[in-house]
Amino acid sequence: MTRVSPIPQEARPYQGRAAGVVTRVAAAAIDVVLAVVATVAIYLSIAGAKLVMRPRSFEFPELPFLLGVTGVLTILVLYLTAAWALSGRSYGGHVMGIRIVGRHGRRMRAPIALARAVLYVIFPIGLLWCLVNRRSHSIQDVVLRTSVIYDWGAHQPVELETDRVSPAA
Repeated sequence: MTRVSPIPQEARPYQGRAAGVVTRVAAAAIDVVLAVVATVAIYLSIAGAKLVMRPRSFEFPELPFLLGVTGVLTILVLYLTAAWALSGRSYGGHVMGIRIVGRHGRRMRAPIALARAVLYVIFPIGLLWCLVNRRSHSIQDVVLRTSVIYDWGAHQPVELETDRVSPAA
């Protein structure tokens, strides 16, 4: 019986290889948008509760800019920590076909996922280290010994291919 692979034919040569900076930035952008949407949803829920409690004197709650930014960053850290610890990928990672793995290509433990999420949020420029690192590791990857690989499967992480960066011609 022939098995059908869920991985597109064009993507197969990249499976398990280090993800590049463009893919990672696109995944990060999707995740930031999700965190902003979640923060707006929480704000609107609070406003809705206020409307139900006091409809005659309703005014939208004032949200200082710094509190809004802190909310987005906090939600982003919590979301990334949970996603990376549970499956190795956030929604942005799923869309872009990447997974974050710990040492030896295994799923990250929760403390490492939390540390990576915090570093990722407070030092996003560390991602640019991918451009000069021969294994496409960000500063966060170097510090925590993690890797971001192409992995289109829904299964656990695949083995890392550490020596090759580009597909064979």
